[in-house]
Amino acid sequence: MKTLSSKQKRILEFLRRFREEKDYPPTIRDILKGCRISSTSVVDYNLRILEKEGYIRRDREVSRGIELLDRVKRRVVRVPIIGYIAAGEPIPVPTSDTWRTESLDAVEVSADLIKGRENVYALKVKGNSMIDALISDGDIVLMQQATTAENGEMVAAWLKSEEETTLKKLYRERGRIRLQPANARLKPIYADPKNVEVQGKVIGVIRQLTAA
Repeated sequence: MKTLSSKQKRILEFLRRFREEKDYPPTIRDILKGCRISSTSVVDYNLRILEKEGYIRRDREVSRGIELLDRVKRRVVRVPIIGYIAAGEPIPVPTSDTWRTESLDAVEVSADLIKGRENVYALKVKGNSMIDALISDGDIVLMQQATTAENGEMVAAWLKSEEETTLKKLYRERGRIRLQPANARLKPIYADPKNVEVQGKVIGVIRQLTAA
């Protein structure tokens, strides 16, 4: 699932407003003019994303063939974005209670993705150490608050002595914890089990789009 850019949100709002006022959908050129977009190709690019993400349905053989889909059937849930997580070298955070602070923002996700889980929050990713797990710098990870994890699960791990946090896959080995990046060029972090506190497990990823 991907978040919409400001341009895509603007187009979606224009589609809704145009339909309410005219009782028929706009053309590509209506959208170009109404949203002050530079070209029809840019409009088409963003409409393709809206279609892929399930916001609209298009009939390309018809000039006004844009249909807004009923998002009520696809119920969405607002998840608070409460900070940043390093998918690279650990970064300092104020305290191990960071995840309980007020949210910076929120992201809407499908209720099917949450699956009724409680204590779900989101973190913005810094770094590319999890790139082989398809998590890149700037993406958003959805986390379920947790204090334990199975071997191989991707977690937000708090390193107590260093007062740093990192996003890695966790493995328990004899006498130590291995925090493994998903990037062949980077080395794992080894830590004493007493120095590692699991603060959440990854349940989903929202990849950022680059708007045209």
